[in-house]
Amino acid sequence: MTAAPGGPDAAWAQGGRYVPPPPPPAGSRPLARRLLAPLGTLAGVAAAFAYVGTVDPNEPGHYPVCPLLRYTGVYCPGCGGLRSAHAFAHGDLGAAFGSNALAVIGYGVFAVLIVLWLVRAVRGLPVRTSVPNAWWWGIGAVLVLFTVVRNLPFGAALAP
Repeated sequence: MTAAPGGPDAAWAQGGRYVPPPPPPAGSRPLARRLLAPLGTLAGVAAAFAYVGTVDPNEPGHYPVCPLLRYTGVYCPGCGGLRSAHAFAHGDLGAAFGSNALAVIGYGVFAVLIVLWLVRAVRGLPVRTSVPNAWWWGIGAVLVLFTVVRNLPFGAALAP
């Protein structure tokens, strides 16, 4: 007995191997379903900022100490990130930049990306998630350069 085209056994068409059906086009899903992932991501980030805005990282004992700083005395690219987020949540951009300038730039990049994601979800367009290797290398180079400069005497302004 053979499976009818498009019937329940059509997914087993290639020699008994399962071939999943293609996903429905992005625009065919209901708007609430398309907005679930970007709004969930935004809610998670907002909750994290609300927590860090409420629990002050400038007071000792609330958060763990950076292990790299503790054992080597070297500031990593994330050192000062919680203080930066706390200041940002309170609207103090000067203090946020002073604690971790790269993190503040990251907040801006996140804001742009989440808006693009939301607009594409509302319009029913797919979201491209592939990032070229050159971008990853560039991001890595910026992180290394930021780390080196903030640990040198002339880059003390970048240290938290």
